Amino acid sequence: MAFRNPHLRVVFLMCLLSVVFIASCKKNVAVQPPPPPPAAPPPPAPQPTITLRATPTTVERGTAVALQWETTNAGSVRIEPGIGDVATTGNRSVSPNSSVTYIATATGPGGSASDSARITVNAAPAPPAEAPPPRTPTVDESGIFDKNMKTIYFDYDKSELRPDQMAQLRANAEWLKRNANVRFVIQGHCDERGSQEYNLALGDHRANAVKEYLVQQGIAENRMSIISYGEERPVCRETTEGCMQQNRRAEFVLP
Repeated sequence: MAFRNPHLRVVFLMCLLSVVFIASCKKNVAVQPPPPPPAAPPPPAPQPTITLRATPTTVERGTAVALQWETTNAGSVRIEPGIGDVATTGNRSVSPNSSVTYIATATGPGGSASDSARITVNAAPAPPAEAPPPRTPTVDESGIFDKNMKTIYFDYDKSELRPDQMAQLRANAEWLKRNANVRFVIQGHCDERGSQEYNLALGDHRANAVKEYLVQQGIAENRMSIISYGEERPVCRETTEGCMQQNRRAEFVLP
């Protein structure tokens, strides 16, 4: 393009240079990539489990019991009382002297868990009392015994010695002291009220109350034995208080 006017040519060149300068100063803006997604949290550690068993669960004192335990997801196991830290799976023999509940606790990254096993310990049965030697009293001796050893009576549903029976009980003790060779049986009896099992126990308590008093009075324990008949041997069968009173008794007999 030709400009006849020099002034216009100068203006045109200046505009052209301005355009070139502006184009050369323009910066390319980089596009930022999207941020990466957040990382997923690690899965939680699994919860431990534990199973504790005792075999057998009921024993007599001094008998061994096998404890056995199994776990999952556990790093340590502790058993109380008295055992402490153990392997995560195992068994142990114990001989508790009394009833006890063992508690096993498993611990791991996922927490802790517990299980328990109850062992019931029964006292060893007492050896049977030595029975007195058999003895057959004479007819005359039986009559003397029955005449002097009087029956002791009790209140309804009670096994405590009544104050009004103490004089007779002391007289019985004095006769036994004078006849130290006599062995005898104290029988406990009840009236018909109450269950058979309850009355057998009540009769036993009554016979024992009389025995304990005689022991306190100096009568040798090996001279006497006790037995309860409950309501099985009434001396009166009427349904009156006076009749039932006769059945609530501790009676003395020769073996």
